[in-house]
Amino acid sequence: MEAMQAAAQRGEEELASSEFLTFTLGQEEYAIDILRVQEIRGYEPPTLIANAPPFIKGVINLRGIIVPIVDLRIKFHLPLVEYTPFTVVIILNVANRVVGVVVDSVSDVIRLSPAQIRPAPDFSASFDTKYIQGLATAEGRMLIVTDIEQLMVSREMDLLDSPDSNGAAAH
Repeated sequence: MEAMQAAAQRGEEELASSEFLTFTLGQEEYAIDILRVQEIRGYEPPTLIANAPPFIKGVINLRGIIVPIVDLRIKFHLPLVEYTPFTVVIILNVANRVVGVVVDSVSDVIRLSPAQIRPAPDFSASFDTKYIQGLATAEGRMLIVTDIEQLMVSREMDLLDSPDSNGAAAH
């Protein structure tokens, strides 16, 4: 009977679990909701945009869609890393917009249950954790589970219209 209950519980966890794309930035490994990922591309230098913040590398034309490219290493204040053949751009679909993020490399797709994701520790004002859903351990690796949509629509990114904006300019 216990075996059946354990199997049923595993089945429920499997249903509640979600898939995440894992990628590296420097020495850390991050995970984002796979449902936000549209495609993964090799890095190509984007077209520069004048007066863009340093973390905006520029834009690319992706099958007729102009896509802003964000270097997450710069956004997360990591030391600059050289662009290598492993450097990739993850094309995301967030808040009904397409945006690309530069990462050092893509690792794999993993399944995490809510129970595997622990809350991020509170670092007080010294470190902003509002874009971190939590920390997870999978296959002996510590993953920083990131709320990529929350990050991309944040005011400091200034990439996407805020959810309460309807495209009208404020006067």
